[in-house]
Amino acid sequence: MNLKNVRWGALVPAAVFLVMAGLFLVAVFRGDPSRVPSALIGRNVPEFSLPPIPGVDRPGLATSDFGGGQPIIVNVWASWCVPCRDEYPVLSALKRMTNAPIYGLNYKDSAEAARDFLEELGNPFTRIGADTKGRVSIDWGVYGVPETYIVDGKGHIVYKHVGPLTPEIVDSEILPLLRTASVP
Repeated sequence: MNLKNVRWGALVPAAVFLVMAGLFLVAVFRGDPSRVPSALIGRNVPEFSLPPIPGVDRPGLATSDFGGGQPIIVNVWASWCVPCRDEYPVLSALKRMTNAPIYGLNYKDSAEAARDFLEELGNPFTRIGADTKGRVSIDWGVYGVPETYIVDGKGHIVYKHVGPLTPEIVDSEILPLLRTASVP
């Protein structure tokens, strides 16, 4: 047996591992994680109809609630979601800053927990759909909560943000998009 062949044979798997680990690290740390691409950008809102949260004084949410000429903000949230709680002051401030309605998509939550959450923090939503099984959220392309979408006045999804909203995101991305998302 040739000793040189054994050494190179042992180094090849190690070299392959190092190359793959390097590619993985580049992929993980490249770009902004809140910029998850969405296949739905530019497409119509998916077909759906959700009931309201029992005991909350807001109507449910359906496809027919979009496309009336006015841009709409859609926020996917849950009472068990800690970042949702963190973004709530920003969402409430956004409601005061704009005339665009904010629709809520309550993700895999119990009615009681969702009601308690809204009673404690306030309710910035014009409409709320209770997506208890998470099927509608999948159709929207939701990766996790919170997520925020902007739907233009024609009913097309024009923006998706993954993660909690911040004042900087509202100022630099949300408000400018809302100004251009109306239908004349």
